[in-house]
Parts: sequence; structure tokens; C-alpha cells
Amino acid sequence: MPRVAILVTGGTFDKEYEERTGRLFFRRTHVPEMLTLGRSRVPVFLERLMMVDSLDMTEAQRRLILRACRRSPARRIVVTHGTDTMVETARLLGRELRGKTVVLTGAMVPYKFGSSDGLFNLGSALSFAQTLPPGVYVAMNGRCLPADRARKDRSRGVFVSA
Repeated sequence: MPRVAILVTGGTFDKEYEERTGRLFFRRTHVPEMLTLGRSRVPVFLERLMMVDSLDMTEAQRRLILRACRRSPARRIVVTHGTDTMVETARLLGRELRGKTVVLTGAMVPYKFGSSDGLFNLGSALSFAQTLPPGVYVAMNGRCLPADRARKDRSRGVFVSA
């Protein structure tokens, strides 16, 4: 049994850049490559739920994430998510889910850009998911905030306690 489930939803974490058009798009998740690069030894189960920009995420897709968390046999879960609406999803999970530790994380810069915070955030989220008590959290840039107190400060591009 894997210790941690990783549920992939897309977001900046997994975006790629089309040089000719300047368009950002999704092809596949980068999480397996990131785990290898980070030399992770955490046993994980990876499930790709969707590949969407969080600004385009619907309430039905948020509920899909909730159902995936509920049905997962794992008690510790990391959800990769776009940062723009990560807090909304985290709060839904916090209201509806009990008995599991769920950590949402993402990136401000796409992993494929090479200067992304995504690798660090993924590693941090895996660590937080293994050590925190049951609840729902947002983990970005070395900080971990309870879902009901997390807020994205768009002017500074960081997550803060509300």
C-alpha cells in the first residue's frame, strides 16, 4: 500500500510552453519526472484526475477531486493544483472530508521553465502530508497553512495566513 497518493489536476505545475505561438498548454504531468529528479523515496500512487488551469476549473471538477480523495485508500494525499483557485478547492475539501491528511500544492512558474518553484513545493507537500495530522492544507514555498486560513496574496505572489 502506498503511503501517499498524489492526485494531479494540472495547473501551472504541468504547463508547457509553445515557443512559436507563446501559448501555454498541457501535454502530460511532470510529477513522475519531478519525483525522480528529487530522488524521492516516498512510496506513492499517482492518479491523473484532469489537466486544467485552475481558473477554468468547475465546481463539478472540484467535486471530482473530493470524490477521489474519499475513495483513495491512502490516508495521506497530495493534490497538485493551479494556484489561482487552490484555496477554493482546499476549503471545499476541508468542509467535506474527514480522517485524511490532504495537502494541496502547485507552482507559480511552470516546471518546464527550469526556474520553477514546483519541485521544491512538491517535495515540501510530500513531507507535510506524511507528518501533519488529518486536515486539509495548502503548501507553497516552504509554508503550510490550514485550508480555512490560507489566502493567495496576488500582489506579492505568495500564500499567506488569512
